[in-house]
Amino acid sequence: MSERENYLRAVEMKRPWWIPCKINFSRATWRKYREKLEDLILRYPTIFGNYEKGSYDFDFLGVQYEGNLVIDEWKCVWYYAKDGITGQVIKHPIEDWKAFESYKPPNYPLWGPPDGGGRPIKHSWYWVAKSLKEARERGELTVGSCPHGFMFQRLYYLRGFKNLMVDFIREEPRLNDLIEMVLEQNLKLIDKWLELGPLDVLYFGDDLGMQNALPIRPETFRKYLLPAYTKMFRRVREAGTHVYFHSDGHILEVAEDLIKAGVSILNIQDRVNGIENIRKTIKGKVCIDLDIDRQFLMPHGTPKEILNHVEEAVKNLGSRDGGLMLSAGILEDVPLTNIEALCQAMKKYQYYYSKQ
Repeated sequence: MSERENYLRAVEMKRPWWIPCKINFSRATWRKYREKLEDLILRYPTIFGNYEKGSYDFDFLGVQYEGNLVIDEWKCVWYYAKDGITGQVIKHPIEDWKAFESYKPPNYPLWGPPDGGGRPIKHSWYWVAKSLKEARERGELTVGSCPHGFMFQRLYYLRGFKNLMVDFIREEPRLNDLIEMVLEQNLKLIDKWLELGPLDVLYFGDDLGMQNALPIRPETFRKYLLPAYTKMFRRVREAGTHVYFHSDGHILEVAEDLIKAGVSILNIQDRVNGIENIRKTIKGKVCIDLDIDRQFLMPHGTPKEILNHVEEAVKNLGSRDGGLMLSAGILEDVPLTNIEALCQAMKKYQYYYSKQ
């Protein structure tokens, strides 16, 4: 069974042969561990695929270097406080509603797909279309990506977080116009990706949650934001493409809303939502791509605790029918021994259900 077929079987709950697993490293992590990390990757091909030794530049930071300022295509100013770590928006172009009257959005799809986090565009659409065509010819999974923070986060990138929260509370009339403006640009970008199809998956990322709750009431989310997500995700699903949605933080109160809106794969954090809560709320309703705890377990846990955690996740959220993936984002505070422990745990439980 090819990786593509197995992945789609996991998404569609059609009895995959193994649980898809992936681990991503920040640039700071690469810079810290260098050849040691590369050697580890080469020991686990079922997780990292056909990685070629020497293919990663350990010192490459792009725009992610301390003190750098970047203005993105929406005119938001990003500041990078640490080498190799994503920055944050420090200047908001519509902080004052008066600026909204003359504000001009970037008019997607631009000359190439925008990248989140204030980073410059990576490739022209020509090269994206070429790489997708080649992937299809090789029988590989075809994936498109909208920038991280494409909707809810974009609103507070533009307005400022506090201002946006006040807008929701006061039911600011201009908020609907702002949402519509962002939605219009997102739909243009989605249409461009779908033109390059057929795509297997289109990725979206928007961090909706805080540590133990949403920053706004679920009713507010459903009134203002859910219609926009629904319009975007349904357009993707109607084209025969799966919607992958990543969202950090506690989001269980609106997880079922997102599924109804069209999410096929929900990348949800384990500890802040709770494995048992996730099981009760959404298991069997969506493919869960479980985001392994990067706040406490990975930097501070023991290898045994990591193994036990992966076992708990697989046994509670997995099924012979599929519907489960495992993923992890590794920052530089994670010891190399814990990265190895996670790889070993994923390798041990990847085939848990196919052996039954």
